[in-house]
Amino acid sequence: MTAEPTAEPTAGRAPAPQPPPPFRDPRLPFDERVDDLLGRLTPDERIAMLHQFAPAVDRLSIAASRTGQEALHGVAWMGPATVFPQAVGLGATWNDDLVRRVGEAVSREARAMRARDDRVGLNVWAPTVNLLRHPLWGRGEEGYSEDPALTSALATAYTRGLRGDHPAYWRTAPVLKHWLAHNNETDRDTSSSSVRPRVLREYDLRAFRPAVEAGAVAGVMPAYNLVNGRPNHVSPYLAEHLRTWTDQELLVCSDAGAPSNLVDSEHYFDTHEEALAASLRAGVDSFTDHGTDSSLTVARLRRARDEGLIDETDIDTAVRRRLHVRFRLGEFDPELDPYAHHTPDTALDTPEHRALAQEAAEQAVVLLANDGLLPLDPAAGQRVAVVGPLADACKLDWYSGTLIRRSTPLDGLRERFGADRVTHAEGADLVRLRCAAGALRVPEAPVDEAAPGAAEGALDPALLSGRTDLPPLTAEPHGDGTVLALTDWGGGVLTLRAPDGRHLSVAADGFVRASAEEPGGWVVQETFRLEPHGGGHLLRHLGTGGHVSVAADGVKVAAGPGEGEACGELFTVETVERGTDAVARAAADADVVIVVAGNDPHINGRETEDRTTLALPEAQDRLWRAAHAANPRAVLVLASSYPYAVGDAAARLPALLWTAHGGQAAGTALARVLAGDVSPAGRLPQTWYAADADLPDLLDYDIIGSRQTYLYFDGRPLFPFGHGLSYASFAYDGLTAVRDGDTIRVAFTVTHTGAVPADEVAQLYVRAAAPSVPRPLRELAAHRRVRLAPGAARRLEFDLPLTALAFWDVAHGRWTVEPGPYELLAGASSTDIRLTTTLTLDGPAPAPRPVLTRPLAAADYDDQHATVLADRTKERGDCVTPADPAHPGHLLHRACDFGTDGAASADLEVAGTGTVTLAIGAFRTTVDVTTSGGPYDYTTLTTPVSARGVQDVRTELTGSVRLASIGFTSAGPAT
Repeated sequence: MTAEPTAEPTAGRAPAPQPPPPFRDPRLPFDERVDDLLGRLTPDERIAMLHQFAPAVDRLSIAASRTGQEALHGVAWMGPATVFPQAVGLGATWNDDLVRRVGEAVSREARAMRARDDRVGLNVWAPTVNLLRHPLWGRGEEGYSEDPALTSALATAYTRGLRGDHPAYWRTAPVLKHWLAHNNETDRDTSSSSVRPRVLREYDLRAFRPAVEAGAVAGVMPAYNLVNGRPNHVSPYLAEHLRTWTDQELLVCSDAGAPSNLVDSEHYFDTHEEALAASLRAGVDSFTDHGTDSSLTVARLRRARDEGLIDETDIDTAVRRRLHVRFRLGEFDPELDPYAHHTPDTALDTPEHRALAQEAAEQAVVLLANDGLLPLDPAAGQRVAVVGPLADACKLDWYSGTLIRRSTPLDGLRERFGADRVTHAEGADLVRLRCAAGALRVPEAPVDEAAPGAAEGALDPALLSGRTDLPPLTAEPHGDGTVLALTDWGGGVLTLRAPDGRHLSVAADGFVRASAEEPGGWVVQETFRLEPHGGGHLLRHLGTGGHVSVAADGVKVAAGPGEGEACGELFTVETVERGTDAVARAAADADVVIVVAGNDPHINGRETEDRTTLALPEAQDRLWRAAHAANPRAVLVLASSYPYAVGDAAARLPALLWTAHGGQAAGTALARVLAGDVSPAGRLPQTWYAADADLPDLLDYDIIGSRQTYLYFDGRPLFPFGHGLSYASFAYDGLTAVRDGDTIRVAFTVTHTGAVPADEVAQLYVRAAAPSVPRPLRELAAHRRVRLAPGAARRLEFDLPLTALAFWDVAHGRWTVEPGPYELLAGASSTDIRLTTTLTLDGPAPAPRPVLTRPLAAADYDDQHATVLADRTKERGDCVTPADPAHPGHLLHRACDFGTDGAASADLEVAGTGTVTLAIGAFRTTVDVTTSGGPYDYTTLTTPVSARGVQDVRTELTGSVRLASIGFTSAGPAT
């Protein structure tokens, strides 16, 4: 036996350094390091990490951390940053590579800004991949497209740019928003999106899946709404779909305030402890609630644990996911972090980022119509008038950063055509507001005085208040007061601007001041409405709901809308000059007039507020008509976050363009397109409908049944999905399509037949020519933006998975590629198809529903009328119920196979009160349903039936009845 070695004396010698704990050892895999760190945290330290703002763990030298940093089209809310075009504008580029480069630039700037301000987070909440299903959705500016293939391609590109290309460490950790089926601001935290299985799989989930599968996504954020009666923050789809797409740990971050909504507004749970527990078990890992104060959420989670609603495994699972993100971001390996070198000096507002912002803005411009007026020749010496409410504006939205540089259309045109040849008229009405106390007057304010704290970033700009350091408006008894510029944004919503450019705004003290550079804030304080009353007008401030009044200490707003009309001053509006007159004068004195109309992203369509119409605001409609009447060489530029129905303008005007708000280089980009320096190649990422009558209800999410988006819309749009003209021309030829196993290899040639270098966006669509179920009229399968010189040609090749032709077969609960002919269509838009070829697939025909061996799920209908999907239980599953208990709802399940022996009985799994009527061929029966235990108290009712062979099953539901399934029992062999 060998003796143990004897330790040498240590007197006078420093103790040997302790090895770092495993979680600090970069040689170990992240999984081991995360598990080690998790094991060192106390139970309460782990719970504390479940809030958005996780505290430091000083004893382990673990820093505080936060989830969430807005970065939709630039780093937002944290001060000056490069501002790229809105997401819908990036969608209009149809350029995956460009969007990836924008993501890279945004993530570099996030790193650079964090180097000087540790409030800047690296877990970025972007991009938004909600599909632009409905053009009246107030947040349409945040998405890329109505099409899932285009959306997912651009989302994958952007997240790859945000993530970086290092195999282990991420530059930023992107979170996709908003899971799931979220396209309405109206009642957004209480409304339920009824999403049938085919729409769920073929449409909504497809926007998320490719980016997750690409490994560039750190997680997702659930949306405020409910889907099929169940809040997204307890969605079973997080486990059933999202987490099956990747082996990577995904972090699910709640939306702000949504955890409390589960009780406070949705009343889905009785207590906050139940709500948080259910969210945690469903897969939510980080709770964004109560701002930076984590105490309330942490206390609720502790009580949930103590009450047995969650256990340590639930908590550890969520904490582990959050720690994985922190390790990937290099927090624990600063010396190995390949992105630690990004600083404000090297990665913020660089020449490369400025050039990229301009390139993105140029590529986002869509030429909608052109009879040859464009491009304009700057060398021809033409006089150009640029008019309209957005002619000298560079608008930001809620998720923009602070502009470092700014270019308006007026700036761009003056720079490109010469300041001496460009004139400007805004087109606002110039007015005085008079009341019994006199004319409203804006006191003089210090010149160029910045708002206190204006240069500082804010974690939540909703918390910023208006200025109170400037004097309020007064009423001038014997003078003319101040002439104000009144802009009508539609629906009677007005802004009023003083001669020095500041908008009238209301701060927390209720006084009206000329204090805001632009309308903005979570609750916009710069909008008003003139309401006819008693021979004059009351002036309502929309942010507070109160009427404007005049007091001894200044002009202020009454306490609120409940105070009555007596609290408001009666105003008369004296028009000094009509905006249409100024526009007409400028247009008449010019060789060409550019009318720049559109929206302010904080007014009439934004987060919390849907639009009510596709129509251009009446005041703006009058402006382009006045300009065109004075000068037929009129161009209408729509700078907007969403589509408009402008059929009259498209028919009358020689040229029409659209661009989303294009960020810091918007004006320069537009001028270069108008001048022909850049041939426009933006393409519409969503359908422009001709009228409101073409639209379904905002809350109707069944794109198949209500024929929504270019996929199913069978009307005539004003401008179709994928549309966009060029100053060049292109020919398409040589389309081939060959099946190679599970891949379809498609190729065609695009040839530049024009005279100027230009981009073309080649689009490839597929169509099932003889489907057994309703399928899209055409569906985007691939796209490519290519740059070609005159006379040049390029052969474009695409490899499509065979699954691109599949649909979700509700009869059998699986993806199916049915046999038959499929058309492959190549062209310049969804309706400008230049080449078509047909590929015929062999195979067995779809089988009927095996209803004797597989219960008929009510939600797996083929068609329905007046029903909605609801939650089978609070945890999982769907059922069907009438949309209105006062009116019956109907379901159709086609091709149900009852066999040669037939069915003798049906077992109805039901809850609620009402009736269920089954009609199978000539057979019909009605079953009364009465359950007393609430909507989740299901019972099985059995009724005799008579059905044989393959038959359609028609079901009528009345009252509050909920139908989950119908099981059929075979009649057996006849005796």
